[in-house]
Amino acid sequence: MSFGQREEYEQSAYLQLFMLVIFAVCGTILFTLLAFLFCFGMYGMDFFKNYDAFLHGDPRFLNGLKAFQIITTIGLFVVPPLFLSRFSGNKWTGFYKFKNPKLELLIFVVLLIICAMPLMEATAMLNQKMTLPGFLKPLEHWMREKEDEAMEMTIALLTVHNVWEIGVNMVMIAMLPAIGEELFFRGGIQQLSIRIFKNPHAGIWITAIIFSAIHVQFFGFFPRLFLGAAFGYLYYWSGSLWYTILAHFLNNAYAVCVAFYLQKHHMPLNSTEPTINVQWYGYLLSFVLTLALLKYFKNKTTQLDGKQLD
Repeated sequence: MSFGQREEYEQSAYLQLFMLVIFAVCGTILFTLLAFLFCFGMYGMDFFKNYDAFLHGDPRFLNGLKAFQIITTIGLFVVPPLFLSRFSGNKWTGFYKFKNPKLELLIFVVLLIICAMPLMEATAMLNQKMTLPGFLKPLEHWMREKEDEAMEMTIALLTVHNVWEIGVNMVMIAMLPAIGEELFFRGGIQQLSIRIFKNPHAGIWITAIIFSAIHVQFFGFFPRLFLGAAFGYLYYWSGSLWYTILAHFLNNAYAVCVAFYLQKHHMPLNSTEPTINVQWYGYLLSFVLTLALLKYFKNKTTQLDGKQLD
């Protein structure tokens, strides 16, 4: 590739990243308005009169809150990547690399998520205990307030009363984020970041940082960061978004199932107790198995593609 061609290629990556952000902003605004209209259709003026109660998960507005979440998720994460592929003149299945998955690798993705759960649990518990130096206590207090607000919203969304609501939660919390966030972050931001920085590891970790930070949950930042990086490497090694969508779906579906289990057994959803009780060597084993499965996945995809990846 000549210097002129390389410069044009890099500029297109910057332009595509800029357009993805523009599409995300426009999608958020438009679909938030649609969500407001939808909820107004459900509740009339009560929606605006009790908007604060709506935001805090009042049971009267729970169905509307879930509909609002679904609509805005589509607007922020699903629609913008699709518009980007159209803007770039590419079919979205090719632009985001939806290469047909291999059954063997899908099975190993399932095993990877299962084996990584204790490790993620340990990371989350350590992150929850994070404290900042004395001069940063006001910042820590603000972060705790944001965390409590996010937890309040999460509990409201995870609350179910029947089987139908479990299905809704699977769509809202597991399926839509798995598809939308993987399209947006791994398919969009990661691919473009790798092109811009000319380094796959930089692109993967920068995307993972953005992926974790955008959730604005500071005391869950590190487990989400490591998950985002793992998803990024699965995508980079395999060249197929199906594996990361599956991994993301399984991780979120597990949270939905745990929440249902806790409710069924009359246990609080905001409990700080670990959901997976293992000894210290269980966490060590989880760490070793997770690394081993990631290495196997990399080697297997390299073997299947017939080329060596960095």
